[in-house]
Amino acid sequence: MAHIIVFGNEKGGSGKSTTCMHVATALARMGFRVGALDLDLRQQSFGRYLENRRAYLAKAGLEVPSPVFHAMPEVDRAALPEGANPFDHRISTAVTELETTSDFIVIDCPGSHTRLSQVAHSLADTLVTPMNDSFIDFDLLAHIDADTNKVLGPSIYAEMVWNARQLRAQAGLKPIDWIVLRNRLGAQQMHNKRKVGSALEDLSRRIGFRVAPGFSERVIFRELFPRGLTLLDLRDLGVEQLNISNVAARQELRDLITTLRLPGVTVDF
Repeated sequence: MAHIIVFGNEKGGSGKSTTCMHVATALARMGFRVGALDLDLRQQSFGRYLENRRAYLAKAGLEVPSPVFHAMPEVDRAALPEGANPFDHRISTAVTELETTSDFIVIDCPGSHTRLSQVAHSLADTLVTPMNDSFIDFDLLAHIDADTNKVLGPSIYAEMVWNARQLRAQAGLKPIDWIVLRNRLGAQQMHNKRKVGSALEDLSRRIGFRVAPGFSERVIFRELFPRGLTLLDLRDLGVEQLNISNVAARQELRDLITTLRLPGVTVDF
């Protein structure tokens, strides 16, 4: 069966789709068959990224490894059994179709709570939650005391992950490996950065996730999206000498893939 990697975060602006695209493309470039789903039926940031990629590569006459995007299938609600949820049917159909041709299925969830996102979390073998390195985004995971920074309890999103874990346990499936990525880390070891890190480590022990550094804020990510490209594609475009920022970004991606501990994956870029 394909290993399912879900990127979930109920707050927008965390770099979720950018991170999702880079992981999916990195796996494809390492020789794995990668299927891709975008559950944000309105914005489709991940889907648009892949659409931009297809268009740019076709125009440039380039052939490079890429994830295979699968649009969410429509369903005839009248044909469903009474009481069946059409969203459950849509995602189960899409995953079933991709499993036969994929080593990994990468799923990008919307930045809000939806039924599709809820089901996707229960399917995740690996769950990646990117967050901006601030207490505004920390609130996604837990509520804290404003004076002491003490964790008061899990948030609604953390409770959803807990419910997904319970569903998997009841089905006899292996536990979700949950990784929280600290995206857009500041270059300086600022006081707020240390406080967020300390709170995350405390919470990770209480509700069971791993903490890992993600991507720093870089102009290159905004420049790559319109062409559907990733950091690993730059040399295919004849960019042999990467600047220091791009080299550092490649190392961040390398570290991220290593941190995910995906089955059969040895980082070779």
